[in-house]
Amino acid sequence: MDDETVKAVRRSVLRLARRLRGSRSAGALSPAKVGVLGYLSQHGASSPGEIAAADAQRPQALTKVFTELEADGLISRSPNELDGRSVLLHLTAHGTAALEADMRERDEWLAAALGTFTETERGLLRLAAPLLARLSDHPAAPKDEA
Repeated sequence: MDDETVKAVRRSVLRLARRLRGSRSAGALSPAKVGVLGYLSQHGASSPGEIAAADAQRPQALTKVFTELEADGLISRSPNELDGRSVLLHLTAHGTAALEADMRERDEWLAAALGTFTETERGLLRLAAPLLARLSDHPAAPKDEA
């Protein structure tokens, strides 16, 4: 892969991510909370380890996020019937509503921005969306341990 393509994709994706983050209200959920709620929305009940692994993190790094989401009634916990030592996290109805509200703010900005594009340009972005999702699902490179 040529360096210019790699750099162009990186720059564009990071800039778009910043714009989407900036289109949220001041009281919006943190990116970590949105990530957890989004994962549960897409995958259903999951262990903390599964959720953390999907974000290339350790479950301990999200412990506070899980606790806050549960305290706010956005997720609930239940024993994992397959592994009595662990729990499963579930998205609550309140969590679904909070996630939808958070996404709605971004979608409104994005819809307005896409309205300035031609139908052909929107079609290209529609085709690129699954490719960007595949990129985001690609495993992280192993980090050097010091």
